[in-house]
Amino acid sequence: MTGQFVPKKVFFTSGCGSHEDKLTSFEMALRRASIECYNLVEVSSILPPKCRIISRSAGIKELFPGSVVFTVLSRLSSKEPSRRITASVGCAVPEKPETNWGYFTEYHTYDETKEEAGDYAEKIAENMFKSVWQKVPAKTMNITESAIVNTDGLWTTVVAAAVFLME
Repeated sequence: MTGQFVPKKVFFTSGCGSHEDKLTSFEMALRRASIECYNLVEVSSILPPKCRIISRSAGIKELFPGSVVFTVLSRLSSKEPSRRITASVGCAVPEKPETNWGYFTEYHTYDETKEEAGDYAEKIAENMFKSVWQKVPAKTMNITESAIVNTDGLWTTVVAAAVFLME
């Protein structure tokens, strides 16, 4: 098949932002994650075969402001004082990434630590992987952001993302 539209690279990023406006707090979180200047398109949860995982700094260098960028995105917002919010993307990587696909999971939660949410996102990705391949993935990983909402009445938003690059 020709003309396949399959990501070749992926990087992970996360951020947290606060503002009196909910949408602006999301923008601030995207800024902290360094993905605010792209047109983000949320996609579901497959790590394609031959898709290399690269560093955030290497990935950002390959993007141009205004680009349409596909991402697996987890986000959560709250303005409830002292409430912990956490967003995580888990990943299960196959043993043979040249021929097999892996999984991403988006998970967001209240009152769980960064470690708890990250572990759970990895567990979900691993379970989805095992349900297809009947074996454990070569590795699991996560990107997770957590914050405790201030008592100042501002909205707080956390984001975690796997960002795809087409070439």
